[in-house]
Amino acid sequence: MAALPSTTVARSHEWRPALSWADGREGRCTSVGRDGWIRVPVGDDAARWATRGHSHRVLLVVHNVTSATRLLDVLPLFHDDFRVQLLATCTGSSAFRSGVAELLADTAVPVLPWEQAVETPVSLVISASFGGQLQVFSGKLTVLSHGVGYTKRLAIPDTGYRIPDTGRQEPSPLPVFGMSREWLLGEDGEPIADALVLSHPEQFERLRVACPEAAPTAVLAGDPCFDRMLAARPYRERFRRALGVRTGQRLILLNSTWNPESLFGDGGGDDVLPSLLPRLTSELPADEYRLAAVLHPNIWHGHGPGQIRAWLDRARRAGLTLVDPLEGWRQALLAADAVIGDHGSVTYYAAALGTPVLLGAAPLDGLDPDAPVYDFVREAPRLDARAALRPQLESLLAAHRPLPDPAGFASSVPGESAARLRRLFYEIIGIPEPDRPALLEPLPLPPYEPPSHTAPLRVLTRLLGSGEVSVVRHADPRTEPEGLGEAHTAVHEDTRNPGQLALTDVVFRHGSATDPRFGSPAEWTREVLARLPDCALAAYVTGPGDCTVRTRAGDLLRLTGEPSAADADPAAYASALHAWLAAGKSLDELAAQGLTVRTGPAVHRVRITPEDRQR
Repeated sequence: MAALPSTTVARSHEWRPALSWADGREGRCTSVGRDGWIRVPVGDDAARWATRGHSHRVLLVVHNVTSATRLLDVLPLFHDDFRVQLLATCTGSSAFRSGVAELLADTAVPVLPWEQAVETPVSLVISASFGGQLQVFSGKLTVLSHGVGYTKRLAIPDTGYRIPDTGRQEPSPLPVFGMSREWLLGEDGEPIADALVLSHPEQFERLRVACPEAAPTAVLAGDPCFDRMLAARPYRERFRRALGVRTGQRLILLNSTWNPESLFGDGGGDDVLPSLLPRLTSELPADEYRLAAVLHPNIWHGHGPGQIRAWLDRARRAGLTLVDPLEGWRQALLAADAVIGDHGSVTYYAAALGTPVLLGAAPLDGLDPDAPVYDFVREAPRLDARAALRPQLESLLAAHRPLPDPAGFASSVPGESAARLRRLFYEIIGIPEPDRPALLEPLPLPPYEPPSHTAPLRVLTRLLGSGEVSVVRHADPRTEPEGLGEAHTAVHEDTRNPGQLALTDVVFRHGSATDPRFGSPAEWTREVLARLPDCALAAYVTGPGDCTVRTRAGDLLRLTGEPSAADADPAAYASALHAWLAAGKSLDELAAQGLTVRTGPAVHRVRITPEDRQR
């Protein structure tokens, strides 16, 4: 194998003016005049208005939200350099256009209309996709991968499958995106990119075989996305707490790439997800498992966030959290105990981080057989959607051994992408690098987002001994949960079906103790029991370990989890108290010795403090 350079600067393309395309196809340049062109910091009279007019221009070319996320990864490499002016434009070539304008607006980088971007002289063009007419720019083009290397087969848009020099159409096999002549070469047979960034030498080997003409443009520069995750590993527990994962809970992360054969898709034979979601919440106890989902941005922006939330409404009310596909998915991946995924990059990243993976969808037809991801999908354990879920997850976790291949093939130079990419960028621009270290942005700590169970909870309880109660809660189960013990129902006051409140044993809600809308915990509990005469207990959860409850007998109590014990949802404390009282046990005895609540293997010790009975 020829040595793969750490940096390379290939030939530059001759600058060409904006093109006019008579066919009007999506993604082509059109001459529409100068309406809407920006005037500062570039434009016909920018020299008159710009405060700093002698900067080297770097143009970020955005195809869709997915590719933009990788561009955001490398943006900090230009921070603090007064010599560089960042610009952005959108190709308009992606089928997934929604969300791009908002993302670009959030960056606050000047956004050029496509026609102006084409005519604006720039030093460096950076794209994380081959979509659009990238060969029309004056500056040298660097292309990054927006996933784990180049692994998927994908036809050239509007042409099906173009074979250079012949124009012949063939339905299969499809070319490998970013790793085939159809994607890498222009109509003149020359490479489109001046620098093609690869994360591992195995990609160079595939490139050399598939498209030797583009091999000289290859640059081994690692994976900035993976490097950001590696750097954030010490903060795993913080990410878990941000998602409301409690001590003793296991976070199960659902992950799906886009297309019909994905876990979220309905074109892979069995439409797994609609039947899987209610089974997850029915079979996995709510206090022992935390559920979250990471969906590809093309799912979000292809079908619309509102539609995604509508499709997953029941699961969300049963405790599933939808993770932000732009900012929060990497943190959720680091926090996860197991991932139920498919053939997408995020699932492979999970395996590279050492996280146990079950494949709910595993299509091989759309993958490059020579890519490491192909072997991973072929060999990784499969989810049996028809078998009981909890035994599969427990077996996966018990037998898991981190796979060496994903960790090795994600990047051959872990932790080095910032330095290598900046070196490449500044060599292309033609100026010295800044004298400070090249650093990526740390992954931010997401906002606190505990699970919300507004669907009914079916609760199984057993009295285990003096002041000790076992609690197993299932969110909106389709059938009566299996297990020993007495059953009761606990319902959040904000349930979708208000009629359920009249039939429930325990009503609860979460809120601040000083929220004037509810008066106070004492007032709210009194009002609820007065309104629902068949309810036995009302619980107002005021914090991660505290709640105020009122019994049908009128006792007002504060339940507080001891800091030294494992934490639990305080609504589970309320269900344990209800079980104790329903069994005819003494409240005075419990107040004197305290309450011990068991949720699976976790033990929670709860202090009970009587408050004024008349409040």
